Amino acid sequence: MRKNLIRNSVLFFVLLTVFSVSTSAQYLLNSDTAFKAGSANSGRIWGYAFGDAYYKANSDSFNRGNGNQYSGIPKNRNAFAFRRIYLGYDYNISKTFSAELLLAAEDNFPAGNPPSSAAASGDQLLNNKLAFYIKLANLRWKNIFNGTDLVVGQLSTPTFALLSEKMWNYRSVERTITDIRRTPSYDFGAALQGTFDPKTKNFGYNVMMGNGSSAKPEADSYKWFYGDVYGFFLDKKLVVDLYADYERLAWTPTWHHARQMSKIYVAYNSAATTKGIDPGNGFTIGAEYFVNNLKNDWFATKAAGGVDTVTANASGLSLFVHGDIIPKKLRFFVRYDIYNPFNKIDNTKYTKYVGNTGNYNDNSYVGSTGNGDVTYKQQFFTTGLDFMPAKNVHFIPNIWYNHYATQLSNSYGKATGDNDLVFRLTFHYVFGK
Repeated sequence: MRKNLIRNSVLFFVLLTVFSVSTSAQYLLNSDTAFKAGSANSGRIWGYAFGDAYYKANSDSFNRGNGNQYSGIPKNRNAFAFRRIYLGYDYNISKTFSAELLLAAEDNFPAGNPPSSAAASGDQLLNNKLAFYIKLANLRWKNIFNGTDLVVGQLSTPTFALLSEKMWNYRSVERTITDIRRTPSYDFGAALQGTFDPKTKNFGYNVMMGNGSSAKPEADSYKWFYGDVYGFFLDKKLVVDLYADYERLAWTPTWHHARQMSKIYVAYNSAATTKGIDPGNGFTIGAEYFVNNLKNDWFATKAAGGVDTVTANASGLSLFVHGDIIPKKLRFFVRYDIYNPFNKIDNTKYTKYVGNTGNYNDNSYVGSTGNGDVTYKQQFFTTGLDFMPAKNVHFIPNIWYNHYATQLSNSYGKATGDNDLVFRLTFHYVFGK
């Protein structure tokens, strides 16, 4: 009898364990599936990655380019490299609240490639291995008032990630023009994201206040203020977006240092319907233009002696087009950008300029920073084909080209005009969405 009791007890606990594991597994399966319907207490894991096999056909003599993916990489270098890996989890706490978590590994600077540099950079560890960091972690309160969500935590900013990057559709090829300048795509703060007409969602807005330090802890008391308004027209085929931001960088009785960017974005997508845009299909053409007013940002050395503090504008224009060759199988894209970091060159008065705002002045590793040429203009060009053998799988042969030209009269050899030229086979895949 005792043996039967022990045997039955063991059998009971085994069955209980199996039942618990089964119901738990079923719960997880149901959660990942039900998330799409917005069901409470449900979640999903998702992610994507892109990288390249690249060959650098030419390298700028002065390693210019604001720390782009290929600054400092020597001519004839070839490699396989990831440029981004995402692993995310979205969770519906209830019909009213949802949470977002995103881990990212982004090799956004060419660690170890600068001359005389062995230090890790970008998202690499000290042993030069790529590492994940927390890019997004936020709570969304849906419809805190009609048509508007409140989002708190580390979240996407309105700068480009919510609209212009989606319409460009080829982040796997290159960032948008404001993203290249490293205006934050994400920040720690709070935002209201809403529509003025919740039924049709043709007109909306995004306003946000954040630290201005992305994933890094705040190092000062100045906040970055973001805001945009947008409108969809022609059954959502045409979108117009107006954006502005502002941040104080230093504010003392003797030095008021700040930046303020304004941007307009216009794009047309032939595949859009009244339900929304569809930039991965049909034909899309767009333009993005920004001006960033950098208050008291530049120190200009006078030929007659002394230094002036100068307020100047950095500006950029991006034009792109992409469309179907064979719908859902083969597409093309072309993009051209122009960028001017400084609009107040006076070669009769000044001999050298030094900028103070990161990403709007030259952060080259050698050469141009030493000789004072931080004013060079840039022209960026890319074109390629997008082959899709299956949904969410892309192979993208493309050309990546960036040209640099100084604005100074006392130029230094090849600093007057040179370029970075890269030939790539990019791959991009998405899972869980």
